[in-house]
Amino acid sequence: MTKNEAAATQIVINIAQQTLAVYQQNKKTVHYTVSTAKNGSGSQQDSGCTPLGKHVIAKKIGGNAPINAVFVGRVPTGEVYDAELGALHPERDWILSRILWLSGLEEGNNKGSNSQGGCDTYQRYIYIHGTPDTEPMGIPLSHGCVRMRNDDIAELFEQVVEGTRVTIVAD
Repeated sequence: MTKNEAAATQIVINIAQQTLAVYQQNKKTVHYTVSTAKNGSGSQQDSGCTPLGKHVIAKKIGGNAPINAVFVGRVPTGEVYDAELGALHPERDWILSRILWLSGLEEGNNKGSNSQGGCDTYQRYIYIHGTPDTEPMGIPLSHGCVRMRNDDIAELFEQVVEGTRVTIVAD
C-alpha cells in the first residue's frame, strides 16, 4: 500500500455499536464486530476505558506470526493459543495474532496528559488485537483495547499501514 492509499484509508470504531469499519476514499469497504472496554469510553491512565477521538496506527506488530500466536509485551512468546493453554492460564488477558498499536492525536484528550493525569493512548498500550475465538464479540469486555476475531485482525492488518487514521466514537 502506498502512502497515498494509506491517506485514503480510515478506520472508524463505534463503541455503542461495537463495530470497526474500514473506509477507502470515504466508502465503507468492510466492517467487523469488535469488543471494546468493559469500563466504557475514557482516556485516563489505569481507567480500563477505550479512548475516544482521533488516533493513528503507530506500530504494526506480528505480521509474520501464526494465527493465535500469543504476545506478551508486544513480543511473541512462541505459544499458540488453544483451549488447553487458556485453561492453564485463565488469568491472562490474551493478546493474539496481530497488534495495531494506537497513538492519540489530540493533546490533553488522548495524547500527553490533562488535569486528571496521563491520558496518552500510546503510553496506555491501547491496541487493536486478536483475542480467543471463545470470547464474545459485540459486548464490551476488554481492559481498554479493541478486541477482534483472529481471522478478522489478520485481514485488517493487511489493509492498513502505520499512519492509518483511526477514529473512535461513542455512538
